[in-house]
Amino acid sequence: MSVAAGRVIAERYELSTLIGQGGMGQVWTAYDQRLDRRVAVKLLRPDKVAGQEADELRRRFVRECRVTAQVDHPGLVTVHDAGSEGDELFLVMQYVDGADLSDHLAEHDPYPWQWAVAVAAQLCAVLSAVHAVPIVHRDLKPRNVMVKQDGTVTVLDLGVASVMDTDTTRLTHTGSPIGSPAYMAPEQAMGGAVGPYTDLYALGVLLHELLSGDVPFSGSTALGVLHRHLYEPPLPVRRQRPEVPESLEALVLRLLAKDPQHRPASAQEVYEHLALLLPERGTPTGAPLDPTRPFLRPHAPWPDRARTPAPQPTAVPAAERPDVARAVDEVKRLLGEGRITQAVDILGGILPAAADQHGEHSPVVRTLRKQYAATLMDDGQYRRALPELRRLADERAAEAGQADPQVLRFRYEAAQCLEQLGEPAAALAEYRALLPYYENQYVAGDPELALDVRRRIGHLLLALGDRNAARDTLARLLHDVDRLRGPGHPLAAEIRRTLEWLGQVRG
Repeated sequence: MSVAAGRVIAERYELSTLIGQGGMGQVWTAYDQRLDRRVAVKLLRPDKVAGQEADELRRRFVRECRVTAQVDHPGLVTVHDAGSEGDELFLVMQYVDGADLSDHLAEHDPYPWQWAVAVAAQLCAVLSAVHAVPIVHRDLKPRNVMVKQDGTVTVLDLGVASVMDTDTTRLTHTGSPIGSPAYMAPEQAMGGAVGPYTDLYALGVLLHELLSGDVPFSGSTALGVLHRHLYEPPLPVRRQRPEVPESLEALVLRLLAKDPQHRPASAQEVYEHLALLLPERGTPTGAPLDPTRPFLRPHAPWPDRARTPAPQPTAVPAAERPDVARAVDEVKRLLGEGRITQAVDILGGILPAAADQHGEHSPVVRTLRKQYAATLMDDGQYRRALPELRRLADERAAEAGQADPQVLRFRYEAAQCLEQLGEPAAALAEYRALLPYYENQYVAGDPELALDVRRRIGHLLLALGDRNAARDTLARLLHDVDRLRGPGHPLAAEIRRTLEWLGQVRG
């Protein structure tokens, strides 16, 4: 990457000082010439990612930036701008004045356990907000956490790991996992489906490091580190630091459980355990917009935020009802310009008016609901898309039966939502229920979707810790892909790499 101080990115951001460099790119302090402020600019190299076409990577990058922009939390670095210039992707962020957590740890040995609790509690608050979107950070580690001068914690690189990762395997062509093996959950490293439980494992590694001075599993190779993650129990931190409370040690061990289902259910639950070890300050009323709450429980996640019902379209008075046809044209224009979030808002707003004008079960409203669900998914709003897809599937099944291709498509997309929402068991059950329909050529056979569903089943089994079943599923899938598409097909190559990785880490 040929970059020098003084270079101006996007005719606006003048690079000043190189402050970080890695395999994926560089981070610079820069000067925003338009708003007269210091910023941080991250330059990413698409050619560093195995198996990704540059155009596809740019598309994913823009989408991920749009989705992550939905998260508003004081513990997250603010993203100001994003785009591409030449061969590089750039991300412009708030400049954070402080030290990264790795340096903070190095400067304080031993790290006070009360500090570790305070850092972890703030991280839980951030993760609670992130997972509610839902987004999985995928690369939580001390270098991605800044401690500001006032002691508050800021998390960096939200969404970047998702863009730089591949969908089906954690391995590059050289056999090295993308990311940081020391902080990587077993299911993530092996190419399994990721979810909030993946970030909680990384939080457990980070908390173990703060308390003991070192990560629980290290080694000279990425493979050796992963093998230890999979098969060795972590050393309880009280053996090195007897003053650490027993409840805190127990929480770290739960976070580091090999099986994701044995970890805490959410960042909210972890926060509640940590809160018992924080200094007592008082109890908030529980009412929203309570101005005393930031002082009583700084940065605490709002209880059950992830389970708050998604906003639903509401009826509009007749005099204020929008012109449905005009709104549909506007949605088409916005989608053509890539303005997905605005399109979602308009579609949600016109549905009640369309139902009043044409009838709840009319073809017009059904078409609008399909577009609404599809646009919600494209905008990463899986929590809102899921009930829409289930409703569409139920209504269509009542008319055409469970084997109808549209019903199956709605259910397939609902399973994708469950996967993205970090519910691997529910997603696995839905994919398994769908697979016979896609494999039965006399019902609704679709060989391509059948292969994709089988791939997803294998990755979900990895996420659930059932490596033997995952290996068997993927081995059978590889045999069929080789037979149907040839051994050089990209899917065959990806499955083969995952199976090789699984074979190397077998206990």
